Amino acid sequence: MKTNPNIRNIAIIAHVDHGKTTLVDGLLRQSGLFRQNQQVDERVMDSIDLERERGITLVAKNTSVQFGDVRINIVDTPGHADFGGEVERALEMVDGAVLLVDSAEGPLPQTRFVLKHALARGMRIIVVVNKMDRPDERAKEVLDEIYELFMNLGASDEQFDFPVVYTDARKQIAVSSMEEKDSGTDLSLLFRTIISHLPGPKIGEASEGTSMLFANTSYSDYLGRLGIGKIHSGTIKNGNQVVLHREDGSKTQFKISALFRYEGLKPVVVESADAGEIVLLAGLEDMRIGDSVTDVEIGKPRPRIHVEEPTITIELCVNTSPLAGKEGDRLTSRVLWDRIQKELLNNVSMKAERTQTGETFIIKGRGELQFGILAEQMRREGYEFALGRPRVILKEVDGEKHEPLDRVVMDIPDESLGKISERLGTRKGEMVAMSNLGDRVRVEFNVPSRGLIGFRTDFLNITRGQGIMSAYSAGYVPWKGSMLDRTNGAIVADRAGATTAYALFNLDSRGKLFIGEGVDVYEGMIVGENNRINDLNVNVVRGKKLTNVRASGKDDAVVLTPVRPMTLDWAIAWLAEDELLEVTPTHMRLRKRILQATKRSVVRSPKEE
Repeated sequence: MKTNPNIRNIAIIAHVDHGKTTLVDGLLRQSGLFRQNQQVDERVMDSIDLERERGITLVAKNTSVQFGDVRINIVDTPGHADFGGEVERALEMVDGAVLLVDSAEGPLPQTRFVLKHALARGMRIIVVVNKMDRPDERAKEVLDEIYELFMNLGASDEQFDFPVVYTDARKQIAVSSMEEKDSGTDLSLLFRTIISHLPGPKIGEASEGTSMLFANTSYSDYLGRLGIGKIHSGTIKNGNQVVLHREDGSKTQFKISALFRYEGLKPVVVESADAGEIVLLAGLEDMRIGDSVTDVEIGKPRPRIHVEEPTITIELCVNTSPLAGKEGDRLTSRVLWDRIQKELLNNVSMKAERTQTGETFIIKGRGELQFGILAEQMRREGYEFALGRPRVILKEVDGEKHEPLDRVVMDIPDESLGKISERLGTRKGEMVAMSNLGDRVRVEFNVPSRGLIGFRTDFLNITRGQGIMSAYSAGYVPWKGSMLDRTNGAIVADRAGATTAYALFNLDSRGKLFIGEGVDVYEGMIVGENNRINDLNVNVVRGKKLTNVRASGKDDAVVLTPVRPMTLDWAIAWLAEDELLEVTPTHMRLRKRILQATKRSVVRSPKEE
């Protein structure tokens, strides 16, 4: 099959915080895209506010750089396993990949997850060992781990024969060995390696006609919905009549109203584009990711994008608390469902369905972070809603109940190993591997997915923020039995009002409080975490009784323990089965599903899901 020698379509595969976005910044700068005196933000590809705030890539994005006569189209993919759907559809547009690995941490689970898909598609790989300036670098051992990873994933002989480039993304230099790390001047070695080792895009035969698969979408205020994908065969011209093939087999004829391709970070209007190009089409308003475009006369649709099935669900429901509607202006079931449908148009790894009541929606996805990002985006847009505790999706195999399993890889200090093993043991975890990394230990556990819900906070506390934890799906296993969703009960307000310092001070020794003085509460609202396993109903609005008898001395000053700000990710993970998280544009409140204290029990015990 022919290839287009003037184009390279590549994806960059990397784990969270291994320097992927910083390296792309360097490639953009050294390609001559920006003027010498132009002010450009760092991590320019992370264009979404949440990406900049969290320091991670959430959405796959495209850019293009020119090196000599070759245009290199780069797809920047997310590095977190929860956003694997972004990765899978991004791989549809590329023909090779750059595997970026930290010189100290080595290949971690998300690296394995994406690399497995890339190798299965027959892609050739370039290995880039980044952060070669780290004082704790162990590049030689990391390279051995990469070879072992390729072997475990069944790489072909051609894929196994990969070139290795060593980089310092922050200094924007690339060299061929660690001995040359002080002599590097730019990233030209990486550019040349991409062009020489990775193939140009394959071009289909003329008899196939024009065909293109939509792997992503965008939106223009002037042109409406834009479809993004790679042309697999033929030529697409502005103004052409084409046929859109949908998932249900239906077809519709459209006229292309605008055609773009990426030059740098921005789409630029072009009159035509040949096979191998990554382009944007306007004029196809009701298209979805996975749909195909072909000629009117000839051509059949491309195979649809296959995305691994969701493993976790969460309830998103209408907010029914006594404070509902005071802070958000988008809170009805119809408005919430429309927003969820809008999300599904751009996120192929997420699914949703309505319940019989119509007030609750079941959202299916890959993990807690994916749900947390959606909830954060919605609250910033003015939506008000409530979330339940994430639950795993069960399967029945040969009449037996099965649940999803995760492989968890952790780099932790030596002294934390005992507590981590104990905590995961209560969550049905089993250690399967351990290796020494000097003063740190790398351990691997097989843990039921439901056992990891809420574990990340415990992990950070036990390791004092020094641990690194990642996980990837390891399939389904027989049900491991019931487990307690949380080891501590909740402190729950038993009446409405505003909290007082006097009441909170007397509760300080009973647990960890989530709110401070002067906060409006209602019956059933959770105000803290109990030290004991059961729930505790309390009066947090009680004031000190006044008398006409003077004390000889003054009262003790009331000093409350500072309250840690509540984050959305932590709150979702902390929830128990009988609790909800109330989310508004300005506040987050934890509450019981049943608000009245007389209608719910304070006793908590393990439950079957």
